[in-house]
Amino acid sequence: MYGTDPIVHSLEALRTRLDYVNRAWSTDNHEALLRFYVRTVPSLVGAERCAIFILDRQTGEVVSKVGTGLKEREIAAPREGSIVGRVISTGEGVMENDVRDTRGFHREADAQTGFVTRSVVCAPVKSVVDGRVTGAIEVLNKLGAEGFSEQDRELMDEVAEFLSRALDNILLTDEIRLLSGQLDREVEQLNRSVTGEGPFVAQSEPMRHVLEMVRMVAVTPVNVVIQGENGTGKEIIARMIHGGGDRRDRSFVAVNCAAIPENLMESEFFGYEKGAFTGAHASRAGRFEEADGGTLFLDEVADMPVSMQPKFLRAIQEGEGRRLGGAGSVSYDLRLISASNRDLRQAVQAEEFREDLYYRLFAVEIVVPPLRDRRVDIAPLALVFLEDVCRRFNKKLTGFSNELLSLFESYHWPGNVRQLRHEVERLVALTPEGQSVTLDRCSPEIARDNAHAMPVRESQTLAEGRKNMESQLIQSALKKHDGSKVAAARALGVTRQCLYKKMARYGLAVSRVVAKDGDGNG
Repeated sequence: MYGTDPIVHSLEALRTRLDYVNRAWSTDNHEALLRFYVRTVPSLVGAERCAIFILDRQTGEVVSKVGTGLKEREIAAPREGSIVGRVISTGEGVMENDVRDTRGFHREADAQTGFVTRSVVCAPVKSVVDGRVTGAIEVLNKLGAEGFSEQDRELMDEVAEFLSRALDNILLTDEIRLLSGQLDREVEQLNRSVTGEGPFVAQSEPMRHVLEMVRMVAVTPVNVVIQGENGTGKEIIARMIHGGGDRRDRSFVAVNCAAIPENLMESEFFGYEKGAFTGAHASRAGRFEEADGGTLFLDEVADMPVSMQPKFLRAIQEGEGRRLGGAGSVSYDLRLISASNRDLRQAVQAEEFREDLYYRLFAVEIVVPPLRDRRVDIAPLALVFLEDVCRRFNKKLTGFSNELLSLFESYHWPGNVRQLRHEVERLVALTPEGQSVTLDRCSPEIARDNAHAMPVRESQTLAEGRKNMESQLIQSALKKHDGSKVAAARALGVTRQCLYKKMARYGLAVSRVVAKDGDGNG
């Protein structure tokens, strides 16, 4: 998201960390752990069945999370009139060896499940954080004996102590989800107060620099040229500049110069009067007039026809123009923001763009880096897109797999942010409800890139995997930047000294590449 305010950046960084923690343990992971307890505990104490109950602290409701024979059903136990409710309310365990003739909730539960409860041991599960009761674990019907023993009761207390950590994790994950959603809303509100626009992740140093420039030029009425590859978000940057200035309440008019036929360019920008040409059945204001008082954004300005450039220059210099077929001039008071995926200086040198127009458009230049040069932003961007796309598609997914995020961070993204968003949309569409987004559903282009990557052995340690991945990324960056460690370090988001150390650690050739950096120091 926008990073122009330190508070916004800090909240966004925290939200991203919460998302990573949330992905580390999904709901399926938690329930699998609880089911393990339900399968294992009966054999420890010689019981027929086991169930785990969790206390909802907000509603006070006690619900069986998992249990033998429940078949994914949940049973709500009352706080009054049930053994589980008594244990959770008092924090004291209960052992009863003859409940067949005792009135209580266990008889209602038996009616629902078709089970007959004879004996019970129920132990409270207390949070290791604050000691409060978070749930209970219960075993039913001692096998091959008259009833449960004190030894069984002590064993259940010990099991409950271990189970408390699992329940703490489940409750913490739920709180993380709530906190993450709350932070989303807070960050979005702060972002809109700063710029008035939508999500724009900027955690990397290059993008922080870009957004700092945006913050400074937004309050200064200078013309700005934004340069960057297709899909890097140049129009979003332009809208941020407009939204941060004193013209924010006036029109923002965006025009793609490459999309307008040359013979329609003049009427598009300057407008026309009724009857000015065949088909002009009514007068129409041009883009300059529409942007009066606000901002005119010229996207792909380098593609403006040379024949149109003198008229455009005059309109900027004089602050006025004339509609086709009009008798008088129309004044304009607007701010110009231009963007191009081509280097305008090279276009001037190639005589494809007028030098005097270039200097009229150019006061401050902002270069938006491609996504491959700000890899720190890739995972947060993907998470923002995932949430947005799931909301639009009315779909709930558990997140990205760690393998997929690693691939995202290593992929070169020729289409930049736009390609990443389209990939996330594709993955969300192809992922079944409630599941996590995984590698096997990637588009063929990204899948091919992953196939060429260094294979990961299932038996290797985490340290070995990290070493292999870092070595591969370093070699790829050096190759891409013709051996320049300065450029490779910038692309990898590390200092040159850090890159030297990692190259030496992984046995990569340091001295051979140093010479290309122009400093003979290793």
